[in-house]
Amino acid sequence: PPERASCKRLMQRTSSERMSWRKVADLRAAPRYASDLVRPCRSAERIAARSRGGDDMTHVSMTINGDVVEADIEPRTHLGDFLREHRFLTGTHLGCEHGICGACTVQIDGASSRSCIALAVACDGADVRTVEGFDDDPLMRKLRDAFTREHALQCGYCTPGMLISAHDLVRRLPEADEDIIRSEMEGNLCRCTGYVG
Repeated sequence: PPERASCKRLMQRTSSERMSWRKVADLRAAPRYASDLVRPCRSAERIAARSRGGDDMTHVSMTINGDVVEADIEPRTHLGDFLREHRFLTGTHLGCEHGICGACTVQIDGASSRSCIALAVACDGADVRTVEGFDDDPLMRKLRDAFTREHALQCGYCTPGMLISAHDLVRRLPEADEDIIRSEMEGNLCRCTGYVG
């Protein structure tokens, strides 16, 4: 298959480029939940082709919370790290860094996605929305009020990811019953409450 041939060509590249390809391969093999649609990544060839010279930096441009952002980053930088370390949007929490816990959930082009397994270069041209970008959203305001009223948070570490996943769920399935809600939210873990999903 063409993907296999592409992989062989990439394995002949430098170790840092191989590292970025492995991260892309991990992204494609990552588990997907109904509420966690990982945006398809650009091919590794395009990512490698965009790399600038020998400094292993790639230029990206994306919209984050309504603002166009441009930066030169390493191709292996995860979106969660880019948001926290380069944009100082610390509402995106990194828990497991394997796409399992859901603490890092953001919206990429309107779909809930794990920012710890999405490469920032794969989001070039995308519209990314973090929990900070929902300040004026009426549905998010209702969800925050409901979380507070029902004591749905304890330490608060999982709360940003839970809120974004709940926002996605209510938007897609406004008439969901308890079984559907449990199923849709099972990709978000709360360690304080014993992982009940």
